[in-house]
Amino acid sequence: MNPFAADFRLPSPRTLLWASVAVAVITIALKTLAWYITDSVGLLADAMESLVNLASAIFALMMVTIAARPADQDHPYGHHKAEYFSSGFEGILIIAAAIGIVWVAGHRLFDPQPIQALGWGLALSVLSSVLNGLLAWIMFRSAKEHRSIALEADARHLVTDVWTTVGVVVGIGAVALTDWLWLDPVVAIGVALNIFKEGVRLMWRSSQGLMDEALEPEVLREIEKTLADFDHRTIRFDHMTTRRSGQRRFVDLHMHMPASWSLGRAAALRTSVEQALMSAVPGLRATIQLLPSDVEAHFDDARDLL
Repeated sequence: MNPFAADFRLPSPRTLLWASVAVAVITIALKTLAWYITDSVGLLADAMESLVNLASAIFALMMVTIAARPADQDHPYGHHKAEYFSSGFEGILIIAAAIGIVWVAGHRLFDPQPIQALGWGLALSVLSSVLNGLLAWIMFRSAKEHRSIALEADARHLVTDVWTTVGVVVGIGAVALTDWLWLDPVVAIGVALNIFKEGVRLMWRSSQGLMDEALEPEVLREIEKTLADFDHRTIRFDHMTTRRSGQRRFVDLHMHMPASWSLGRAAALRTSVEQALMSAVPGLRATIQLLPSDVEAHFDDARDLL
């Protein structure tokens, strides 16, 4: 057992996004230098994606800062959904970068150019990829702990950047071995298609979050398991609905109990159930409506559909 494991704490999303900004600046410098000394359009594509990394990290930092603000009169449920805007914005930037890469590579495909100083170019590109990969690994762990979609989106983009560099290195290596200059722009176009797919995926996830997507199946199972621990001979639960909002999770349900119970007894039990749910699921906010056992709530009234 590692004696330091209990004391280890992952950095906060804000700290990691500041680190992402710094790493993006470093990788832009390294990859731009690699492109300058090699004149490889594949390395140019790699450098263009790092520019997107920088813009994405800055915007994600802004949205995470907004999401951390407490609820106010205009936003009584908080500002947690701001992180979804970050994920969607990052997806748009990735798609724009992919289109730009295809445009540049398309011109080079019909006018191939020799690649210069291959060794230095690849070394600089690989070094930047190692930095991105290490940061992405830490960010994924922190995103899971803090349930931050903005952090996860930035980490996924960094992983895409790593695979982009791998593809570029393989492509340029193939050019060096075969002297087929057209391989360089073809690899760049392949890189563009790969990051385009990631951009679409991020935009889809962002849209689902803004539409109040239900909680994950494993979280739902934990909620159901917690409710099952209470005495169902006298009480029952129904009409459970859930949603996600950034780092927050919400569950609303009805709890039925004997009509003969006093309000104080019913309220005390409700408090116990809410506390049990919020202890079982980090970041959960539970809202429970009390009803007598012989009363059913009715939804989808015709007036609600007008």
